[in-house]
Amino acid sequence: MSLSIGIVGLPNVGKSTLFNALTKKSVPAENYPFCTIDPSVGVVAVPDERLDKLSNFSKSERTIPAAIEFTDIAGLVKGASEGEGLGNQFLSHIRETDAIAEVVRVFDDENILHVSGMIEPVKDIEIINLELVLADLQTVTKRRSSLGKEFKAGKKEAIYEMELLEKLARALEAGKLALSVTPNEFEAPFMKQLCLITSKPIIYVLNKKAGARNLDEPLADGMVDERWRKLMELFGEIKASHVIVDAGIEQELKDLDDIGRKEMREGLGVRDDGINNLIKKGYELLGLITYFTTGTDETRAWTIKRGWTAPEAGTAIHTDFKDKFIRAEVIEWNTLLQAGSYANAREKGLLRTEGKEYVIKDGDVVEFKI
Repeated sequence: MSLSIGIVGLPNVGKSTLFNALTKKSVPAENYPFCTIDPSVGVVAVPDERLDKLSNFSKSERTIPAAIEFTDIAGLVKGASEGEGLGNQFLSHIRETDAIAEVVRVFDDENILHVSGMIEPVKDIEIINLELVLADLQTVTKRRSSLGKEFKAGKKEAIYEMELLEKLARALEAGKLALSVTPNEFEAPFMKQLCLITSKPIIYVLNKKAGARNLDEPLADGMVDERWRKLMELFGEIKASHVIVDAGIEQELKDLDDIGRKEMREGLGVRDDGINNLIKKGYELLGLITYFTTGTDETRAWTIKRGWTAPEAGTAIHTDFKDKFIRAEVIEWNTLLQAGSYANAREKGLLRTEGKEYVIKDGDVVEFKI
C-alpha cells in the first residue's frame, strides 16, 4: 500500500529541514524562498517497538517496517492558486498525496527571513489554507460547468454529483475546507474522484528552534504569548491534529546512533522525539493500522486500513490472497511473546483460527492459509 504525506507551508518555515530529518535524505534547505523546485520524495519507516520485539522473538534474518512516503513540496505563497510563485506546479504535487503535513513556524528569529516579514502562525495557516481552498474551488467550478448537460438531461448520477458540487461550492466560497463537507453514500464516490486538496486530512507541524524565542515559552511576565494562545484556540475550533518539532535539532540528530541522540537531547534539554511523533501521527491520520507476519526468514509490518477483514488484509501481501483465502491463524503480538513460542501458544489455545469475516486488529500476528 503506497501512502504519501505532502509537507507544505510558506517559504522559510523549515519544510526541507524537516524533510531532511525525516528521511535522512539530503535536499536543499537554504535560507531563501523557492529553493525546492521539484518535490523530493523519501520513504520513512514507521517506528514500532513491537516489530523489533517480534523479530528478536523469531530470530528473523530480516526485519521490514511499515513505511510512509513523505514528499517535500516547495513553499506556497499568497496567490499560489492564481499561479503566483510557482503555485500551480506545487498545488498539483499536493493533489497527488494522501494527506498533508502543514509546517508552521512558531519561533522569532530575525536572522531567518519570513515571507511576510512577521511571525503570525494563525495568519500563515489562513494564507496556506485559503490558497488550497481557492484551488479546490476552481476544480469544483470547472466540474460543475462540464456536468451541466448531463444534469439538465436528468441523469441520476449527474444529479447526485451536482448536489455534492453545490455543497462543496458553498463551503469553499465561505473559506471552509472540503473536509467540512460530509458526503452521503451516493455522493461519496464522486467526492473521491474529485481529488480535492482540502478533502485530505491535515496535521499541523509546529516548528520550534533551539536558542530562538519560541512562542510556546512563557513571556517575561509569565503570560502566554498571544500568538500561541490564538493558535491553540484555532486548533480547538477546527479540531486539528498537531505535533511540535524542532526541525533543526532533529536534522542534527538524524545521523547519530540511539545513544548519541539521547545524549545530545539531554544536552539541549529536548525531551520529545518530534520526528517519531510526526510519523506516528501521520500513520494515525490516514486511518491505518499494522499487522505482523513473523518467522526465522523475516518479520514484517504490513500496512492496512482500519476495519479491513482478513481477506482484505491479505492483499497487502499479495492480491491473490483475497480470492484464495481459506482461513487465518491469529494471535496478538504480546500474547505470542508471553507464550514463548508458537508451539506453546497453540498448546494453550491462544492461537485462533479466523474466517473471512474476521476484522484484523492493530498488532495482530497473522498467518494466512490459502
